[in-house]
Amino acid sequence: MAMTMQGEVQLGASREAVWAKLNDPEVLKACIPGCEELERTEDNNGFRAAAKMKVGPVSARFKGKVALSDLDPPNGYRISGEGEGGVAGFAKGGATVALSEKDGGTLLKYDVEAQIGGKLAQLGQRLVNGAAKKLADEFFANFAKAVEG
Repeated sequence: MAMTMQGEVQLGASREAVWAKLNDPEVLKACIPGCEELERTEDNNGFRAAAKMKVGPVSARFKGKVALSDLDPPNGYRISGEGEGGVAGFAKGGATVALSEKDGGTLLKYDVEAQIGGKLAQLGQRLVNGAAKKLADEFFANFAKAVEG
């Protein structure tokens, strides 16, 4: 099952400050709902992660890798990754993140595309999309607090 999601968040900090937080594993770990582990890979081009997720009746611990590419500090990057959740299934996808100056702060725009399979895909598009939107909203609320805090 494929899904897409776009959005934007206005943050009360400079692009440089937002860029630094977007590349800080400790900040990201604290902001990602259910994140248990997040550490930079040896090549410094991404992260290894583990997160516990619940979508409807399906609960799983996903482990995976995330890679950063098209780095354009402090304007944005492309993030792509994949994770395995055992019998719950898998998720893989990517997002483009763009930062621009707006109203004395930074406008963060994101454009996500992902594919999921296994039990998660059997839950249905509406339930999965709703859960993905809720996770994104929670992440960006947490991230805004971390950036502006």
